[in-house]
Amino acid sequence: MIDMTVAATLPGSPVEGKKLNRFNAMQKYVLSAVVAAMLLGLGACSGMSTQDKNTAIGAGVGAVGGAVLTDGSTLGTVGGAAVGGIIGHEIED
Repeated sequence: MIDMTVAATLPGSPVEGKKLNRFNAMQKYVLSAVVAAMLLGLGACSGMSTQDKNTAIGAGVGAVGGAVLTDGSTLGTVGGAAVGGIIGHEIED
């Protein structure tokens, strides 16, 4: 296993002798981007009808199911999304 940490060696450094994660700044950036995308995505769903939400959920679940059943093939993922979207569209509350 690769050790992804480095020890601070600058005398007088506030983190002298502590191990630092090399990718700490990158992880924070990626986490911030994912959170922002999720918030924007959830905000986009606020004006959707129940049928539209069911269609989107069905497409998402179908895509995951298609990817799992076909070991990640593109055709299986897209096919699963299409079938899931159709089923979600037809579900009535």
